[in-house]
Amino acid sequence: MFKYTLYLAYAVACLVFTSCDKIEKIVPKEVIDKGTDNFTSYVIPENNHFTSNNIGLVTSNKLKFIVKFDESAEYTTRDKANQADINKLYGFSDCGTDHQSNSARFGWRWYNNRLEILAYTYKDQVRADKFITTVDFNKEYEYELEAQDSKYIFKLDGKTVEMERGCNGNTSKYKLFPYFGGDETAPHAITIQIKDLP
Repeated sequence: MFKYTLYLAYAVACLVFTSCDKIEKIVPKEVIDKGTDNFTSYVIPENNHFTSNNIGLVTSNKLKFIVKFDESAEYTTRDKANQADINKLYGFSDCGTDHQSNSARFGWRWYNNRLEILAYTYKDQVRADKFITTVDFNKEYEYELEAQDSKYIFKLDGKTVEMERGCNGNTSKYKLFPYFGGDETAPHAITIQIKDLP
């Protein structure tokens, strides 16, 4: 019993003294207060895909949020063929499955010298995307994503796009956070400000 307790204490000490430092370096995330506006600033560090490894549950069939991109969203990929790859903004898994089986997210990319926003989904492990609109730097836009029976509805800046869904009803979901890629990691630090709405 003593030997087991000693091993357990050692394992806990290793986790405490090694993982926290790495998480701070890989997962820079801070809350920015601007008067009554509370945005979360998600930073994708250079040579990384993720902003954070937070996973939150989504209890409804709808997400509403405001997003503001800055000039850091302009980038050039190392391989020109990857410039059209779609980065991920915000969304959720669906149908009680993982996000590469069934999910819906807003996607984004710097492509053809403009910041494009797309609908990005998986239905039964088949990926689909559809262009919605372009957005400007340093301007706030309201996004809405809703799961209805057999379809997702994406709304942004007066535009609406519908995509097929692999299930019906309000199923268990987890939230999906900003991600860079595609194949490549972020060529420089990218900051995206997001404020969740009720």
